[in-house]
Amino acid sequence: MADYKDPENTLLLETTKGPVVIELRPDLAPNHVAHIKKLVREGFYDGVVFHRVIDGFMAQGGDPTGTGMGGSKKPDLKAEFSREPHVRGVCSMARSQSPNSANSQFFICFDDATFLDNQYTVWGEVVSGMEHVDALPKGEPPRAPGKITSMKVQADV
Repeated sequence: MADYKDPENTLLLETTKGPVVIELRPDLAPNHVAHIKKLVREGFYDGVVFHRVIDGFMAQGGDPTGTGMGGSKKPDLKAEFSREPHVRGVCSMARSQSPNSANSQFFICFDDATFLDNQYTVWGEVVSGMEHVDALPKGEPPRAPGKITSMKVQADV
């Protein structure tokens, strides 16, 4: 087993393309990190597809309906914007036009997307397995979308 810096703030994301390890950033977005860990521990993300995957931009998932219109039954989150740049491997929350509408949908940047800085909440970063994110089927939605087979907090494994 790999040696993780902080098992309580490390997510093990198993996708249909392979494993991805995400280091959570409670220093940037403590409420978002706590919310995501709560959803992960409830098994919320297990079986959810990446419904929007745009080559050179990002892979978005976290909607239980797979349409991009759904979320969890928990209340939406107040924005926790930071100066952290949206670059390759950064994990950030998706939201509607309202800055305080993030719920369960998130995206992982494939490339530099700094035009999103200070408008979306960064909550983590892929530290290994980015090649598996790169391999997710592309589309809006993809014809045969990649899926989260399981998501766990390392401390619980």
